[in-house]
Amino acid sequence: MQDYKFEHRVKPKVVYISNPTELGTVYNKDEIKELYSFCQNNDLLLYLDGARLPSALVVEEANISLEDINKYTDAFFLGATKHGAFLGEALILSNDKFKKDFRYLLKQKGAMLAKGRLIGIQFETLLKDSLYLDLAKHAKNLAQYTKCKLQDLNIEFLVDSPTNQIFPILKNEQIEELRKEYDFHEWEKIDSKNTCIRLVFSWATQKYIVDKFLLKIKNLK
Repeated sequence: MQDYKFEHRVKPKVVYISNPTELGTVYNKDEIKELYSFCQNNDLLLYLDGARLPSALVVEEANISLEDINKYTDAFFLGATKHGAFLGEALILSNDKFKKDFRYLLKQKGAMLAKGRLIGIQFETLLKDSLYLDLAKHAKNLAQYTKCKLQDLNIEFLVDSPTNQIFPILKNEQIEELRKEYDFHEWEKIDSKNTCIRLVFSWATQKYIVDKFLLKIKNLK
């Protein structure tokens, strides 16, 4: 095997994080500041995937705002598809170095959408009077309500998620019964008898449906 010198290898340049993560956990303000400082000191760039960003912004203990994200990243996505929009993700360039000729680069790579203003209208509406935060709070509150009710039934969780995603561990026979009425993702096999499922609550989730789901689980205990 040929021994390549370091300068011939691919060198890392971008640190990628998702907030919230796929497990519903959240980077708080201090953690993002520390990551950003590390990147600056090591000639790296920090990119934050914010497809679910409003779900992180409404977690009070994270103590982070949209302004903080803009200040402590080089670029980030502000998601809308998961927060009430028909379609849309906004790429925010926090680092001024990337802004020059960016629209021309979009055209050059075939990434400039026709009628893009229709997507922009959705963002304008979501950002007005912090509607996107209100929708995210609704989803988070229902998820946390459900988590508390399941904990009252002595159901354990894979992780302690403070967002709109929760990961309860159920018996396999319970899951089989729930599948007859509900659709959800089986996240991870815990053992031969138990499996962790992923429940994601949206801006459109209604409480009466949640209560019906909880009653079904209670009757399966």
